[in-house]
Amino acid sequence: MKFQFKDKRIAGILTILPSHEMTFLEEMENYNSPVNRSIKLKETMGYDRHRLVKGPVCVSDLAVHGLEYLFQQDLLRKDDFDALILVTQSPDYLMPPTSSVIQGRLQLKTDLFCMDINQGCAGFLIGLIQGFMLLDQPSIKRVVLINADVISRKVSPQDRNSYPLIGDAASITVLEQSEGAGIIHANLKMDGTRREALMIPAGGFRLPSSPETAVQVPDPDGNSRSLDNLKMNGSEVFNFVQVEVPPLIEELMETAQLGIDCIDAFLFHQPNRFMLQKLADKMKIPYEKMPSNVVEHFGNSSGVTIPLVTALNFRDRLFNKQMIVCFAGFGVGLTWSAMCLKLGPLNFCQMIDYPEPAIAPFKF
Repeated sequence: MKFQFKDKRIAGILTILPSHEMTFLEEMENYNSPVNRSIKLKETMGYDRHRLVKGPVCVSDLAVHGLEYLFQQDLLRKDDFDALILVTQSPDYLMPPTSSVIQGRLQLKTDLFCMDINQGCAGFLIGLIQGFMLLDQPSIKRVVLINADVISRKVSPQDRNSYPLIGDAASITVLEQSEGAGIIHANLKMDGTRREALMIPAGGFRLPSSPETAVQVPDPDGNSRSLDNLKMNGSEVFNFVQVEVPPLIEELMETAQLGIDCIDAFLFHQPNRFMLQKLADKMKIPYEKMPSNVVEHFGNSSGVTIPLVTALNFRDRLFNKQMIVCFAGFGVGLTWSAMCLKLGPLNFCQMIDYPEPAIAPFKF
């Protein structure tokens, strides 16, 4: 599916990272695997350290902290936006929507469109598409898009395939109407027949959590996880990315009438360094144009990795200049999406920590 938007822009990007950090070396004793194999995996995949929430910290805690920072710094005002979109796979509650929790905790205006979107690795792109569509409404001048996940709380610490790369984080992206901003092109594809490649089997109404679903079971590779934990078929996800993403980007470039050389940066979801470098090789994109340095510093925080890779590598440049960028997200669903747009100059492009010891998580 193709999308086209006119006279809209991204005005600012803020990322919020838990201050708690763990290294791969500190966690190696959790894995039922020889040390030399774990070290080789670390070097190949680009694991080093990741940011994780501690205790009962939830998505709304990270989001509220980020929005309060923007309000305090006068980078955004409470009455300056007309819609709040939250993209998450780890909501505070089954009901109500976590976007409503955020709206209530901050006492935002009641004349505010709030919605949750259950999406993961491509969630930033899907959130942008939804936000830009809302900006077609005359009553909506500005949209706050929040991407946030605390998936580490659903990953087994004894799962060497998943736990070393997982991270928690949030991002806040402000979208607004902007006359003369040009054309934004996007595309999106979904294939639910491959949904089991990346999933949490239990916890929904299909298979409710129970003492039985909490039982840890070892797999042939020595990883131990329960049905309540994230399960990933790494080889299937890798093949999906290598096969499906290049033609998606090629199709987007044809629609936008741009060549690969016209793009200043390919800001892609960050599953791991190995997968991204193989993807860059296949698409003949220089590594410096496709950064792959998020997982080694912060971990894979699902769709939040796209704002993270943007702020980590280009925040100074985007504050003063404009870049032509290609966003892409791919993963759970299975879902894959891409967007080409002019990004910058931004009103803000920052990274802040969530100081967990100093701020008590919200209690209902």
